[in-house]
Amino acid sequence: MSEPPSRRYLPQLSLGALGVVYGDIGTSPLYALRESFRPEHGLPLTTGNVLGVLSLILWSLLLVISVKYLVFVLRADHEDEGGILALASLATPMAVRGPTGRRALVVLGLIGTALLFGDGAITPAISVLSAVEGLQIVTPIFAPYVGAITIGILVGLFAVQRFGTGGVGRVFGPIIFLWFVTLAVLGVSQIVRVPAVLAALDPRHALAFFEANGWHGFVVLGSIFLVVTGGEALYADLGHFGRQPIRRAWFVVVLPALVLNYFGQGALVLGDPRSVSNPFYLMTPRWALLPVVILATVATVIASQALISGAFSLTMQAVRLGALPRLTIRHTSAAESGQIYAPAVNWTLLIACIALVLGFGTSSRLAGAYGVAVTTTMVITTVLFYVVARERWRWSAWIAAPLCLGFLVIDLAFWDANLLKIPDGGWFPLVVGGGLLLLLLTWRRGRQLLTTQVRRGAMPAGEFAAMIERQHLRRVPGTAVFMIGERGVTPPALLHNLKHNRVLHELVLLLTVETDPRPHLPDVRRLATVDLGSGVHEVTVRFGFLDDPDVPSALVRWEGGGDRPPLGRMTFFLARETVVRSKRRGGLGWRVGLFEFLNRNALPASSFFHLPPNRVVELGAQVEL
Repeated sequence: MSEPPSRRYLPQLSLGALGVVYGDIGTSPLYALRESFRPEHGLPLTTGNVLGVLSLILWSLLLVISVKYLVFVLRADHEDEGGILALASLATPMAVRGPTGRRALVVLGLIGTALLFGDGAITPAISVLSAVEGLQIVTPIFAPYVGAITIGILVGLFAVQRFGTGGVGRVFGPIIFLWFVTLAVLGVSQIVRVPAVLAALDPRHALAFFEANGWHGFVVLGSIFLVVTGGEALYADLGHFGRQPIRRAWFVVVLPALVLNYFGQGALVLGDPRSVSNPFYLMTPRWALLPVVILATVATVIASQALISGAFSLTMQAVRLGALPRLTIRHTSAAESGQIYAPAVNWTLLIACIALVLGFGTSSRLAGAYGVAVTTTMVITTVLFYVVARERWRWSAWIAAPLCLGFLVIDLAFWDANLLKIPDGGWFPLVVGGGLLLLLLTWRRGRQLLTTQVRRGAMPAGEFAAMIERQHLRRVPGTAVFMIGERGVTPPALLHNLKHNRVLHELVLLLTVETDPRPHLPDVRRLATVDLGSGVHEVTVRFGFLDDPDVPSALVRWEGGGDRPPLGRMTFFLARETVVRSKRRGGLGWRVGLFEFLNRNALPASSFFHLPPNRVVELGAQVEL
């Protein structure tokens, strides 16, 4: 872990964390309490039930966010990075002994990643839609246009992604700070009118709620979960700010503001049960309604921006780790490596958001689809955290097991309650997540089989170097760089070139690019070489899974001196494999066609590794799978 931020910069970082980390969880008051009392839940609007729901909201925030994520899960940083893939990478190399255990952890990480994308498509749609719906309270004239206004805002939001978020990001923190101040002020204005609502601080009201309502109380857990849906997001953003600023922002600003607002909504409902239809906006004075609607809309756009940026980062991690095909990923800032833009992900999310707004129509119906996938990811996070605690940190089972079992009981309770949402729209994130998981597993398995096929019958690199020394082949000036997916073997492209052209460059580099399980690698650890003789060198270039895989920059160390010509004289030879369906059974089975499609449409290696276009030669090869 890097040095903690100095006290001088801690306030600025904490303010920045407000805008990026807490936008999602900070907009939940727009709909969470309202959804807990939907008529379908069959929950009577009594004083005991209102206090019970508020107590459940409070203790969910304390136990899930404050204790689980901020106290414990944030400790599991992987070279200062967080998120489900970073946690899986942290757990995988540890002594879960045997390949089966390691594979299981990798698959768990991929499942969590796929499901986050599934629920992630809902966040911008439900957040912006719930904010714009406030216009109907300002005046009914806006009612027919809520959907169109929401779609217009979403289109604008996704359209500006290609310009990067650096400039906008500087104002995220102050705006979200104003939003949390507004939440607190609105809440206090109602609590002072009905101070009896503070009785919900007592957790016995939560227990009494389940005792009084039984099954109906359990169903409501699916809606109460909406208050903690930002937990995974704050862990994923660990690398941007560090633990201290994220924790300080939560305990000083976010948690007090959220609790005050939820309790204020509860006080309003106790005084006027009819206000349960939209307690957030109905607690706002008429004179402040339009400004609050505008502020809420801006806050939801910021919350959506944080999720979109997170989706880009998650995509980059998956590509670097070999779980997704190579995609176009553009860096939008010369100063901040984390600011990226993935066009394919951006437009896919926009299409999904528009489809959700058109298909569900209201934020209440969308809330029925929200939470199924995130709860599953939270369960996976608990399991992976236990592995890290036991295997990496060497915690005693007497400490790790009860702690994680407690987290798991809470996670599974929310998970079970959210499963009831599947018929009402919860199927959507599962379908999206399941489809993405199919792509992830197909690509991963296909690349493994492709590597095996290429390796089969391949000549060891040492043998090749000895062979060319015996044959006295004609050598031509320059450096040939042959890229290969595995060290120790001779690239097929090299053998094909030698077979057909009967010449060899004076210097041959057998280049392997490896992705390290760490997020970033310093330059001194990036390049490793082995001299095989006869002008043949094995070169391994390593990148962290969040590093930009710029191969020419990594090869700068080869410039000048001895028999190492400058990069301008290097020619990069790449193999372009064409997948052919094998007649024998096994392997990918029916997924061969899907892998072939992904392989054909993947970003070319020359672009992905930033190779100069005028120095690249591609040689085709057919591989049966």
